[in-house]
This record gives sequence, structure tokens and C-alpha cells, in this order.
Amino acid sequence: MKKILLIILLAFSLIGCSTTFVNSNPVGENFPAVKGQTLTEEKRELPSYFEGSEVVLLLGYEQDSQFDIDRWLIGLDMTETKIKAYEIPTIQGLLPRIFKSSIDEGMRKGIPKELWGGVITIYGDGATVQEFTGNQNPNNARVLLLDKVGKVIYFHDRGFSVQALNELREKIIE
Repeated sequence: MKKILLIILLAFSLIGCSTTFVNSNPVGENFPAVKGQTLTEEKRELPSYFEGSEVVLLLGYEQDSQFDIDRWLIGLDMTETKIKAYEIPTIQGLLPRIFKSSIDEGMRKGIPKELWGGVITIYGDGATVQEFTGNQNPNNARVLLLDKVGKVIYFHDRGFSVQALNELREKIIE
């Protein structure tokens, strides 16, 4: 009986490692230094990996945020916006790190192989990124435009809209 209780307590403590952070607007702040890995298993340090060019980051904190990310990607493509955009699944907690291989394999099954290099998953530093933007309403993607040195010059976290896409494009064109 003690073993069963210990297993149940351990399971709840592992699942309960997620923290909710109040949403905030990080415009004007530098993106935090974090480590991730592409679906092609290449290690990346952000934001230094993007240094020297503007880049759009589409942060997803839950699987359901993929719908919002896809709308942003389609919008950027349909408007022929000339900037690199990266999907950044950002997962906090010990349990996801334990199942990292399974989670990554599930993403590979849903994403064409030629796009795997543009998906950088952050596990160990997931809480750092989520605290940077807040993670309330986690189904909404966090859309960030970073300047050439990693400073946030555009931020949106209220779901895709044409108006938000146009605002992002205006910042890119400047």
C-alpha cells in the first residue's frame, strides 16, 4: 500500500511541475538565453542562433496552440512576407523532459521533414521562456519579432487576426 501511495504522489508531483505565469508584453526586452533542439536533432542556443537577422518566433506552450501557429504561418506565406519564421514548442516541467523523445517523434509525424529544421523545441528552459511572455491562455501562440540582436520589437498573444498580421508586417518593413 505504501508503494502505491508513493507512486501516486510521485506521479502528481511530476505532473504538477507546470507553473502559470501572468501574461506580459516583452517588447523592448532581450529574448532570454535558452537552449533547444530542432526536430533534425541539431542543438540551438537562442537568441544567438538568429543573431544578425530579424526573425519571427511562434511560441507554442500546448499542443492546441498548433492551430494558431498554422494560421500565422499561412498568413505570412500568403502575404509573401520575406522573413524567416520558426516554430518554438516550449514545454516546462519534468514529465515532458522524460518523454521528450516520444513528444518529438509525435511532432515529426505531423510536420513535413523539410520543415523540421525550423522547429526548435525547448524543454529544459521552458519555464524561462513561458515566464518571459506569460502562459495564461496557452492555446494562443506567442508571436515575437526579434531584431538583429535578439530584442523583441513586436509581440502578440491574443490569437491570429489579420490586423495583428498587418501590424507585424509593418514592423518588419520598417
